[in-house]
This record gives sequence, C-alpha cells and structure tokens, in this order.
Amino acid sequence: MPSSVIRTFHYEPDQRRLNVVFVGGRRYAYHSVPARLASAMKQALSKGEFFNAHIRDHFRFTRES
Repeated sequence: MPSSVIRTFHYEPDQRRLNVVFVGGRRYAYHSVPARLASAMKQALSKGEFFNAHIRDHFRFTRES
C-alpha cells in the first residue's frame, strides 16, 4: 500500500543512512539508522506510521537538496 506521507525511501547499509523523500518533495537523510530498522520499515504495512514511531525524532538528520 502506498504511503500518504512518504514517496520513497532507500537505505545505504555501508553508511547506515536512510534516505527519505516525502510526498511534498522534501528529501532527508537519517544517519546511524540500524539495518534492522530499515528492514522493518520496508516490511511495515504503514511506512508513515513506522517512520513516525521509530525514525523521526530518534536519529540525526540532514535535509538534502
């Protein structure tokens, strides 16, 4: 099921970075995200709910251009 909040996301295991593109077009990189969380997000029925509960406000991030 498509997310109403997250357009797409991609995990870079060597950098432990989760790249997230939101529906509005903003891009963020979340740093030091464990691979198990990225995998769990991929499996989650609601990507937005998972993101809000386990990623947002839990990891340092930078806004990408």
